[in-house]
Amino acid sequence: MARRIGVLTGGGDVPGLNVVIKTLTARMEDDGWEVLGLKRGWAALLHAGPGSPFPGTDWIVRLTRQNTRTIDRTGGTALHSSRTNPASVKLSEIPVHLKEIAGEPGEDGKVDLTAEALKTVETLGLDALVAIGGDDTLSFARRLDQEGVKVIGIPKTMDNDVFGTDYCIGFSTAVSRSLNMITDLRSPAGSHERFLVVELFGRNSGETSLMVSLLAMVDRALISEVPFDKERVIDLISRDKRDNPSNYAVLTISEGAMEVGGDVIETGEPDAFGHRKLGGVGEHLSEFIKSRTKEGTIYQSLAYLMRSGPADSLDKLVAINFARIAADLTIKGHTGKLVGVEGGVYVTKPISVVGEGIRRVNVEEYYDTVNYRPKQHTVLGHPMFLG
Repeated sequence: MARRIGVLTGGGDVPGLNVVIKTLTARMEDDGWEVLGLKRGWAALLHAGPGSPFPGTDWIVRLTRQNTRTIDRTGGTALHSSRTNPASVKLSEIPVHLKEIAGEPGEDGKVDLTAEALKTVETLGLDALVAIGGDDTLSFARRLDQEGVKVIGIPKTMDNDVFGTDYCIGFSTAVSRSLNMITDLRSPAGSHERFLVVELFGRNSGETSLMVSLLAMVDRALISEVPFDKERVIDLISRDKRDNPSNYAVLTISEGAMEVGGDVIETGEPDAFGHRKLGGVGEHLSEFIKSRTKEGTIYQSLAYLMRSGPADSLDKLVAINFARIAADLTIKGHTGKLVGVEGGVYVTKPISVVGEGIRRVNVEEYYDTVNYRPKQHTVLGHPMFLG
């Protein structure tokens, strides 16, 4: 009987996910493995298990070289995604066939359905499972590893903030997209002599804002790690605007940035991993600039535009190599691992590393906290990604 591996994508989509799926499928098929795609992330393990009323193709799909042949040409994920966390499920989101056996909710009003997820892994006959996701998705992969499931984690996120790796799939494309859009946005900013405030993804890590500001050579960059003083921001960008022959100034800001003494701007209810929706700090700052300077501003949140479309060449390369490493580890039986990059070299670490910290920008090394911009110093001997 052929060995069987499952693969899923969880959390927000990024360019490069389909590249991982295609590469992994081809490599495992070559070694005689059957590959099952689990649809909509961890939700598949709650909906496709024993007693499920759903047809198998609603949640599980057999992946082959042929049906994954062209998926790498587009962005997003062919397996779809969700932010389901089987260890923390709202009562309203418990699948119908599990309601009677779900047990009592905890103090947070949610139930832990990990046991049901484990039953699905057994029912599907999975000899191994590859989870492609950010720290939230990989936190449940870590839980499954503790429960004895043979798991491999592949990190993806535009924020580049998964602990245990210097690089996550999606980061390069997010930076490239943002760079190009800021270049284009200089046209209206310059034509109308305005301040341009561009909000970028970045909950805990401001690396996207930092890297984009460096490459786009914007005037100032605000990041998640360093609370900003609005008055100082006004002084700096006003001077930048005056000094610019075209009379405009550009500032990038992480969605997780906050002003001194303030809080992160969040909206909506917490998701299954305890996170509320971020966004709006750039708009708030833009309105403040307008009210204080009495000059025009342009506010632009790039948001989903950063994650749209196919992967750039670097993300495609990393996605291919992460998939190859994950396949080789699985075939050799070396599971319980996170695939990553450290110091410019591909590495693996125990998947438990995901829960050991939060990856952030090295502020002391790479960020000027007084002038709100990347530090300018020699990079000789430093890693390629200066996060």
